[in-house]
Amino acid sequence: MSSQRIDNFGKINREKQFRFSWENKNYFGYEGDSLASALLANDIRIVGRSFKYHRPRGIMSCGVEESGGLVTIGTGNKKDPNVRATSQELYEGLIASGQNAFPSVNFDLGSVNNYLSRFFAAGFYYKTFMGIPPFEWGKGTAVWMFFEKFIRKAAGMGRVSRLPDPDIYEHANDFCDILVVGSGPAGIAAAKEAADKKLDVILVEQDNFIGGDQLSETSFDSNDALAELRSLGVRVMKRTTAFGLYDNCVLGLIERVKDQSNPINKELPKQRFWIVRAKHVIIGSGAFERHIAFNNNDVPGSMTVNASKHYLNRYGVLTGKNIVISTNNDSAYGTAEALLKAGAKVIVLDNRENLNSNLTNNNFEVRNGVVPYNINGTREIKSLDIADSVNSTYKKIDTITCDQVLMSGGWSPAVHLLSHRGVKPKWNSENQCFIPGEAKENITMIGSARGIWGKDDCTASGIAGALDAVNRLGISKTNYFFPKQGGWKNSIEPLYEVKYKKSRSKSFVDFQHDVTCDDIRLAHREGFISVEHLKRYTTLGMANDQGKMGNIIGLSLMADLLGKEIPDVGTTTFRPPFTPVSIGALAGRSVGKHFMPLRTTPMHQWNLNNGATMIDAGLYQRPWYFPKKNETINDAYIREAATVRKTVGICDVTSLGKIAIQGSDSTEFINRVYSNAFAKLPINKTRYGIMLRDDGLVLDDGTCWRISETEYFMTTSTAQAGRVMAFLEELLQVRWPDLKVNVTSVSEQWGVAAISGPKTREVLDECLEDSSVICNDNLPYMGFISANLKGGIPCKIARISFSGELGFEIYILADYANKMMDILWNSAKKFDGCLYGLEALGALRVEKGHVTGAELDGRTTIDDVGLGKMASNKKSYVGSAMRKRGVLSAEDREKLVGFFPVNKKDTFDSGTIICEKNNIKGFGIGRVTSVTHSPELGHWIGLGFIKGGVEKWKDTIVVGSDPIRNKEMEIQVVSPHMIDPEGKRLHA
Repeated sequence: MSSQRIDNFGKINREKQFRFSWENKNYFGYEGDSLASALLANDIRIVGRSFKYHRPRGIMSCGVEESGGLVTIGTGNKKDPNVRATSQELYEGLIASGQNAFPSVNFDLGSVNNYLSRFFAAGFYYKTFMGIPPFEWGKGTAVWMFFEKFIRKAAGMGRVSRLPDPDIYEHANDFCDILVVGSGPAGIAAAKEAADKKLDVILVEQDNFIGGDQLSETSFDSNDALAELRSLGVRVMKRTTAFGLYDNCVLGLIERVKDQSNPINKELPKQRFWIVRAKHVIIGSGAFERHIAFNNNDVPGSMTVNASKHYLNRYGVLTGKNIVISTNNDSAYGTAEALLKAGAKVIVLDNRENLNSNLTNNNFEVRNGVVPYNINGTREIKSLDIADSVNSTYKKIDTITCDQVLMSGGWSPAVHLLSHRGVKPKWNSENQCFIPGEAKENITMIGSARGIWGKDDCTASGIAGALDAVNRLGISKTNYFFPKQGGWKNSIEPLYEVKYKKSRSKSFVDFQHDVTCDDIRLAHREGFISVEHLKRYTTLGMANDQGKMGNIIGLSLMADLLGKEIPDVGTTTFRPPFTPVSIGALAGRSVGKHFMPLRTTPMHQWNLNNGATMIDAGLYQRPWYFPKKNETINDAYIREAATVRKTVGICDVTSLGKIAIQGSDSTEFINRVYSNAFAKLPINKTRYGIMLRDDGLVLDDGTCWRISETEYFMTTSTAQAGRVMAFLEELLQVRWPDLKVNVTSVSEQWGVAAISGPKTREVLDECLEDSSVICNDNLPYMGFISANLKGGIPCKIARISFSGELGFEIYILADYANKMMDILWNSAKKFDGCLYGLEALGALRVEKGHVTGAELDGRTTIDDVGLGKMASNKKSYVGSAMRKRGVLSAEDREKLVGFFPVNKKDTFDSGTIICEKNNIKGFGIGRVTSVTHSPELGHWIGLGFIKGGVEKWKDTIVVGSDPIRNKEMEIQVVSPHMIDPEGKRLHA
């Protein structure tokens, strides 16, 4: 192929030059070029290498169906692999390179695979499980594991950057009456007709210019068409691909905002992911021109016919000088005329012998009844062997010297979006293609996507499609009709494969994956005759291609082998996305620290200012530990926990869920929700409660305060706050709508500090305006009061302790939270107190035997955690009916216990499996759920479960097995209440 830029052709802006780099060499193109057209204009033939055989690949088409020109754009953290050169706009400074080659696409050592192709036939990687052909050497897992790393290394095309993506992406939503996909003559006509009816219309076009196939017409002006549409109120979204069509006319769109240019504005997103909800969808997505399978049909210089016309009339690039066009339909003749006018020598091979209409002006040679047989050349086309199409056994009859071969084996309507809705395409034998089936939803197919070829007929179908939408929406009733499918003057003659006489040929069906006609026959011989099996065994139509080019050829070959018609073989299922979608676009701004919503407590900045290291806890960030100089996390949390036991500590516990419950039936509601009794809870008292799920397992635990006769204040664990709130609303709205109760999440309204330790009262005495309110008589354990901090700041104080020490929780309006922390901390420092975080809090609660989500993991009952006596036997509550069922009340269920290492220097980890001595296997007899170093006991301790509980195992040494870390240690089973089991400290 010898391609070149020529004068007086194309619609590019020749006054604005763009420099770009290809394979580390500098070239130039023009504004309006695609990367593919710029490469062709610089006579660059080889742009890639094929998947398996590493055969050289050139530009083969002019749109999203491109399977040869897959390149890598950018370098470093801007590297973007597997970009279609045909869809990539040229911009100043663009850096592009080939891929799947070493050291370069022009000289690739991997091309040795082409000479070893007999070992890389369809399914060769599956056969590796059974042994290596041809002698089936080595079998089983071992040989597969050996070869797997080589196969995986060879897999894929481009190499993605390992660096973080510096670009930003956005999500957006929109609505409209009618959304039109595609801006060809049908799409433009549909949008204009719908806009005339005063409907809200969005027109989506994946190209940077509207017009579709009209862009290859010298007389078409895209800017005029755009201006007319916008004057009618149509919202035109260029550079936007509809990649998926979903329920209720919801479409997924990808708008390329910045990745097709190199703007200075860094605030713009690279891509924008749109979710558009339309009342009606009109699809004018066009059709794909098919190639023809014959030997060496992939040599650089092979291209579809219509692509060559686009490069000529849109980009001003003549793709060859001595061109042979092979066709079986009328669409190729217009391109032949255009190429001849541009100065190329053209010969047309038409496999049809008798044509009913004169399609040419006799300016170029037409050879009827002739088909392409074999291309001579490896890196470029030298000549083309041709054969007579009359005989079923093809035989070379002549050789034509040429530098390009253009193919048109028919057209396939782009029915992919409609297929996303489960609508099966129907075979149309007259046009040798699948046309869209009938959609029951508000979806209408128009233009060549409907199987209509003529431009005037496409325009008429667009108008009919808009009227169909208007009628379905009930806006008006207008008579309309769609033109008949087809539109050529002469019938198409089936031409899928020209079978080569040699036993092994390279007649490619799928260029990207090196799927040949021989691979299809091999799949048939080995029993993979189902369409879906054929696809997966041969990789036909997988990855980027998604069946756009080779599907029909593959189906025709299988149909011939089975003695069936093509529609009887079936079709593969087209699934979203229609074209590849970057993961960055799907993620949008939800990356890094924005991966999930971040909630902070009102004291977040205060904690940071006072040296906190933060950790994610659910949706919150909470203080993890407060290190002093050169302290590790272990040093810090042990010091903090020891300080709480000796003096006093302050902890931010705001993240606990907080729910206000109000209404005349509040007491009844609370009593039904909790497993323990709440009906007689006095005002100004709080009670620890456990909620169960319907299946009798524990949902969550927390406290509930009685504010008045008709008002309660509930706290939940941080992790389950949202779930509990949703559960309560479901109970009131669905199960018990008769109860007069309102529930409101007030988690954000309060800041909460827990203050614990022997010197807690001394600290609070200095912080409260009236210190007498927290004496034992006024505020006993599990009571709460309203009080004022110094300065008249109102707060609520509950005498609750999670640490096992004398403790209080102070609730204050969020606006005053930082002031509260200043007051508490200034006082605590006088008593050698500390701030402590989540790690120390965990150590304190493990010592005391308090449970959290690590123990309440959805598998435990209230009896398992030793709180079964709390559950009421005198009332009905959620989960009461199922709590004692079957295995939930079995004697050998795992019970909550504590664990000590026999050797006090040993440590063990969460997840350790507890086993009997001399029987270390399987799931064992228990598990460790939480571990910590105990400052008070001076060694490692843990919480967990063991069958039968502490009574069964307290005098028996068991083994902790940790196969992941390859550890074993002897463990002693003890009571989970390892510190102050009588609770004297709590009631001090």
